[in-house]
Amino acid sequence: MVLLPNSAGKLRWLTTGLFVISFLADSTLAKENGTLTICRLRYSGGGDWYSDPSSLPNLLKFLSDNTNIVVSPLEARYSLQDDEIFSYPYLYITGHGNIRFSDREVERLRRYLLAGGFLHADDNYGMDASFRREMNRVFPDKAWVELPFDHSIYSLPFKFPNGLPKIHEHDGKPPQGLGLFEGNRLMAFYTFETDLGDGWEDPSVHGDPEEKHLAAMKMGTNIFFYALTQ
Repeated sequence: MVLLPNSAGKLRWLTTGLFVISFLADSTLAKENGTLTICRLRYSGGGDWYSDPSSLPNLLKFLSDNTNIVVSPLEARYSLQDDEIFSYPYLYITGHGNIRFSDREVERLRRYLLAGGFLHADDNYGMDASFRREMNRVFPDKAWVELPFDHSIYSLPFKFPNGLPKIHEHDGKPPQGLGLFEGNRLMAFYTFETDLGDGWEDPSVHGDPEEKHLAAMKMGTNIFFYALTQ
């Protein structure tokens, strides 16, 4: 079993972000048995934000079974219009189609990220152009940077010396882990040409071999750990 800093990770989230403890105490997190979870973002534009329905529950179960982080077995689901997003250290967005944020959602995502939040975007094949377009509205002065393989997101707690695992072929390109930074802090992580969400799904859904399923789960654990301890 991999042991991760449970209370220390949460404490750092509470003390380094601009969120306040009293807000978190009354949040959905506290109401869900006081445990952490991942918030899947709903969005407009016609894309299937709900794709890979077994992915996040499976990742949360893996975290529960293989770390000492106490997590809810259920994901949360909110849009950027909902105040609840400010209660979650990890927002997740995926899909195959078009993503569209309203002007208000653009402002709220910018505020969330600058306040210490973390966004993980996982291309499920087809959302790339629209996601990059919308994130350019959120941060027009920032560019995506490919993370070096020695970045901590690839080493804690599981080692990925060659960066992201390749789960699905898509266009046959190497997987890329792209980041948006505020200073030295990675606030948005875009997993492209890998499809971790498919790897988190029940293996029978996509016929993934066990080694790819496990690699996806381990990489997801690293991302979750980074979101809590950044």
